[in-house]
Amino acid sequence: MLNSCRLRIQDYVEVNVDRLKALRKKRVLALRELGEKAGVSKDTISRIERTGKAYPSTIRKLANALGVDPSELVPGEE
Repeated sequence: MLNSCRLRIQDYVEVNVDRLKALRKKRVLALRELGEKAGVSKDTISRIERTGKAYPSTIRKLANALGVDPSELVPGEE
């Protein structure tokens, strides 16, 4: 039962943290505000900005909230 609740690291993808932070700050959004726009918690965004990893679905939500293509939040796709 516990195994089904564990996050699998292979499900995560890399995030261009510098780009994410720059877009968030350019739009003058606090973690909480971006979280509300994207439908994710501020803790999730904080974790992404610290670890540089996120689920693809979360990247899509953040990109949509920031008004950019999801590829802009992935390294090497700027």
